[in-house]
Amino acid sequence: MYLKALEIQGFKSFPDKTVLNFGEDITAIVGPNGSGKSNISDAIRWVMGEQSAKGLRGAKMEDVIFGGTEQRKQVGFAQVTLVLDNTERIFPSMEEAEVAVTRRYYRSGESEYYINRQSVRLKDVTELFLDTGLGREGYSIIGQGKIDEILSTRSSERREIFEEAAGISRFRHRKEEAERKLERTEENLVRINDKISELELQVEPLRDQAEKAKQYLILRDELRVLEISVWLENLDALKISARKLEMDFHAAEKERDEARAALDALYAEGERFGEEMRQKDMEAEQVRGEAGELDAQMKDQSAAIAVLETGIAHNQENIDRARTELVESDSRAGGLAAQSAQEKDRAEGLSRRLEELNKGLKALLEQARAAAAQAGGQQSEAEALRGREAVAMAAAADARAEAAAITAENGQLEERRSTVETEKAAAEEQLERARKEAKANRRALEDARDDAQAAANIIAGHSLRMEEREKKAAAAADRRMKLTMDAGALENRIRLLTEMEKDYEGFSKAVKLVCQNNLRGVHGPVAGLMRTEQKYTVAIEIALGAGLQNIVVDREEDAKAAIGYLKQRDGGRATFLPLTAIRGEELRPNGVEQEFGFVGIASRLVSFDPKYRNIFQNLLGRTVIVEDLDCGITLARKYHNAFRIVTLDGQVINRGGSMTGGSTSRNAGVLSRAAELEKLHGRSEGMRERLEEARREEEAVQRELAAARYDLETAEGQRRQAEDEVLRLEGAKNHFDILLKSLGENLENLTGELESLTGHLEENRQRKERAEQAIAGQEAEAAKYREQANQALSGQSELLAQSSALTEEVTTRKEELAALAAERDAALQRAADLRRLAAELTGDRRQKEETLGNYQEAIEKAQAEIARRREGISALNQRRQSCQERLSALNEEKMALEAQRTAQNKASQEMNENLLNLERSASRLEQKLATSGMEEKQIIDRLWEHYELSHSDAQAQRIELESVPKATRRIGELKKGIAALGTPNIGAIEEYERVNTRYTYLTDQRDDVEKAKGELETIIGGITGEMTRIFAEQFQLLNESFQATFLEMFGGGQAQLELEDETDILNCGIEIKAQPPGKTLKTISLLSGGEKAFVAIALYFSILKVHPTPFCVMDEIEAALDDVNVTRYARYMRQLAGRTQFIVITHRRGTMEEADVLYGVTMQEKGVSKMLTINLNDMAKELDIQ
Repeated sequence: MYLKALEIQGFKSFPDKTVLNFGEDITAIVGPNGSGKSNISDAIRWVMGEQSAKGLRGAKMEDVIFGGTEQRKQVGFAQVTLVLDNTERIFPSMEEAEVAVTRRYYRSGESEYYINRQSVRLKDVTELFLDTGLGREGYSIIGQGKIDEILSTRSSERREIFEEAAGISRFRHRKEEAERKLERTEENLVRINDKISELELQVEPLRDQAEKAKQYLILRDELRVLEISVWLENLDALKISARKLEMDFHAAEKERDEARAALDALYAEGERFGEEMRQKDMEAEQVRGEAGELDAQMKDQSAAIAVLETGIAHNQENIDRARTELVESDSRAGGLAAQSAQEKDRAEGLSRRLEELNKGLKALLEQARAAAAQAGGQQSEAEALRGREAVAMAAAADARAEAAAITAENGQLEERRSTVETEKAAAEEQLERARKEAKANRRALEDARDDAQAAANIIAGHSLRMEEREKKAAAAADRRMKLTMDAGALENRIRLLTEMEKDYEGFSKAVKLVCQNNLRGVHGPVAGLMRTEQKYTVAIEIALGAGLQNIVVDREEDAKAAIGYLKQRDGGRATFLPLTAIRGEELRPNGVEQEFGFVGIASRLVSFDPKYRNIFQNLLGRTVIVEDLDCGITLARKYHNAFRIVTLDGQVINRGGSMTGGSTSRNAGVLSRAAELEKLHGRSEGMRERLEEARREEEAVQRELAAARYDLETAEGQRRQAEDEVLRLEGAKNHFDILLKSLGENLENLTGELESLTGHLEENRQRKERAEQAIAGQEAEAAKYREQANQALSGQSELLAQSSALTEEVTTRKEELAALAAERDAALQRAADLRRLAAELTGDRRQKEETLGNYQEAIEKAQAEIARRREGISALNQRRQSCQERLSALNEEKMALEAQRTAQNKASQEMNENLLNLERSASRLEQKLATSGMEEKQIIDRLWEHYELSHSDAQAQRIELESVPKATRRIGELKKGIAALGTPNIGAIEEYERVNTRYTYLTDQRDDVEKAKGELETIIGGITGEMTRIFAEQFQLLNESFQATFLEMFGGGQAQLELEDETDILNCGIEIKAQPPGKTLKTISLLSGGEKAFVAIALYFSILKVHPTPFCVMDEIEAALDDVNVTRYARYMRQLAGRTQFIVITHRRGTMEEADVLYGVTMQEKGVSKMLTINLNDMAKELDIQ
């Protein structure tokens, strides 16, 4: 048992002091989500030195302090104490048997650390836990974050855990500390060497300066008088030259302004030509629009003609169909009349046959009466019965004949009904087809009308869009033209300034000669090696003065060669600044930067290549730039005129207190020109982008205009097509209306005829039934009479036979007579029906002939309309030809204007070139004038800078010169002598002693630092070797432990740890490979989520087996496992509990069952966590559970 107790107060959800005592092997902390369980793990991590608020599940470190609830106020600090048992000396540096580590954090951000109530540093806490497996980087606290590190796809992120387990964390921290010390030692060594190098450059020159100081003072006095006199002579010559330059400049300006006015007039004339061309374009567009409208009208007329012709074709089809129907009707009516005549003839024949049969029947009846008279007595009675029998049989025969006639008539009626039904079905089918076609035509007509209306709406929208895009196109063209002119003017100005810069305009003759001939080692004038912002330009020019024209060279030898070159060419004089000789020094602010109106030290307000740092610090390092003269005066008084001050507008307060000022030109200096050129280049780039954007915009607008025009033309074509379709479909609609009416009437006639036939058949059916009943009754009555007669005539067989024969013949005759009568009546009825149908057909013919006339009349009207519209097309075509001729004339006028504008543009270009030359001349004169003024000012500044003399004071010291060239030569000799002596230093001896003593001290210090560096390198090498050895050995042990642990926990399979680079085992990543039972060997990233978590737990347990920690806190690391694996995990933890104390935060029952003590975390009060303790071992003893 190593972790004895944990005291928490004010930490997260534990505002009250809470003590957790750990006295058993496994302690489980349980509770619902959000109750504060994980805050216990965070408290342990925090007290052991965790510095990441994110690692503690917070946004900032202040979040660890209890923030208050609705019932409680927030507390002012958080404190956690960790009490550890040290009886087994897990902390070798501590003699105490119990170690208490405390961390306290206040809301003000202050942290306090204590070990056994003694205040310590965070570093002391970190070192206490090194190589124990504890600490914020160890593996004693395992949460989801640690699991994620193991499961990370980046194997290099797993190293910290393995290094802590291998026990080399202490070595790595020592190595990193030694490396930091080595880095600081090397920095100190570089700094000491720099100082020694600087002092080495000072020692010997100081000795020479002390010897040559007196000689220098003699030469300096003579040089002073000669230089003052020569400078004043040069000043007088410059003033005379400046007056002449000013006159020439004014004349050049006047000529330039006249040329500019002439160019503006040419531009105005070009604009007039452009406006006239735009007017012509607008007129041409209007004419094209008129021509397009005429084309549309012609297309409309043509479409209308096409529709009329389609209507004529439809009417002609209707006429042909009606005529065909008339022919068929006539043919049918003729057939009906012929059939009626045939039936009539047949009825007449049957009437004649009936008369013949009646005559024969009468004769037979006479015979029967004669036979009856002959028989007498009983025979008379029998005969009477026979007569009755004959009458009954005759009646039966009549009924049978009637039934036969009805049957025959029904056959003819059924045949006719079948024919009518066929015709009716065909008529219904034709009517249904016509209705569908008519409905489709109506729908198509509605769609066509909608399309026509939609096309009209679209045309209205396109017309508005056309107008808008035409305006946009005109505006885009104007903007592009203006930007083109502005860009041309800007490019001319850039070209002018570039040529001036290339020709070194504004520089002295000597500077031009040296810089234009590319002498060896020459970098260029100071003005060309720097850049500054526009607002600082005047101040920097004034601050530099003549220094602007100083020439920077590599070495003194290069300066000597350039001076010799100037002497050979009689090129004048120049000042050279060798990079190897010039040393710069900047003013130390000492509070100047906080002064009101301070802008900056001049050397910091310019940009330059770092290799020129000494040059610009030498020229500008002791000059301060301020906003205005008032600020400068205040600053000079406060610092006793210890440095030079220049205002932004060019006024100067010199060291010592003298002041120089007045007006300055803001655009004549070489720095102003460079700044302007840089600014113009920036504007030029932007102007080019804007011009290109304007061109793209104009092209885009033109494309949009063309697209809109195309859309408008397309929409107009669609509208015409839709209108043509409407006309065509309206003609088809009229055709279908007539056709439907005709087919409806025909179907109605056929339906009526079919109903009549059906009724007649029903009537015949009833008649036939009555006839059959009559036959049965009469035959029964005849049989009765025959029986009675046979009884009466029994024995008179001859008479009986004769009577029977007569009776049969009479019956036969009557039956035949009845059949003929029925057949004659049916024939007469059919003849009447056929005459009625023929009459109905004749009535339909008159209606069809009337319809034919209407069709013919419609055709004639359409033909007349076609002729009228063709005349209209001819007139429109003539107007279209006139528009075409006008367009041709406008094109010719536009070409003439284009030729005039081209000529004008050529003249403008020539005038522009002339203006550019004049501007170049004026600018050169202005630059020369500015250079002259600057040289005057440089002489005056030189007088002050060198000798602190104003112009009037210098005149008092001026001497009469025999000649300026002779005096100049003497000045050169004196400067050579002074240069040979070096820089004077009156206090050289004292300075030499001081520098030499400092040099000796730094040399001894360098030796000590180099010795310390060697010792540190040896220590780092030894630590690295020891780390490599220990890690290799421990990694092998960990790998073997992991393989065995994996096998035990998974119940099979295999796993291993692999170094990604065995040649660099201290820095390479570590790969984890696992093969659960029944699966192939995979890297951990390819396993399932549960498998990954179980492999990571197995790895942690294998580390604990090799290097057990005093205690281990695990925060819900088994959350991803199923119940079976949770049980395995808990049982394996129990196996390790003898060497490591476990504090487990869990929700899983299997883990709780293996725990010795359960701490329950509740949150009965919102936001405040409370603890509840259950000792399971004690409970087991009380309940006598084994």
